[in-house]
Amino acid sequence: MDCNSAFLCVDDEIMILETLKEQLQRSFGEQYIYEMAENATEAWEIIDELYEAGIRLLVVVSDWLMPGIKGDEFLIQVHQKFPHIMTILLTGQADDAAIERSKQAAGLHACLRKPWQEAELVEIISHVLR
Repeated sequence: MDCNSAFLCVDDEIMILETLKEQLQRSFGEQYIYEMAENATEAWEIIDELYEAGIRLLVVVSDWLMPGIKGDEFLIQVHQKFPHIMTILLTGQADDAAIERSKQAAGLHACLRKPWQEAELVEIISHVLR
């Protein structure tokens, strides 16, 4: 199957990325490409590669507490450059101010608290893809 749409997950914990990828693949199958990045720098490289390849990035799920740049700031940058991409903040520690800032400046679609429920993640993404 020719996949021309992708999801990107960004988290500095490999186990979180593997879990997200597994849950997304189980729910959305092979119709999408699933990319994983351990930090914002790696995420931007993937975003650039996807766009150069003509692949549409639909969803970015980002952890909040990461080295280098916090997830809310990263999602704000993504939204400024690509306002059509759905953004989801995944956090165990984000404060309410960071979440509110993300809603205002990054067009945040949802904030999931760790540990998240697979059904909630899938419902949020399914709702926006409709």
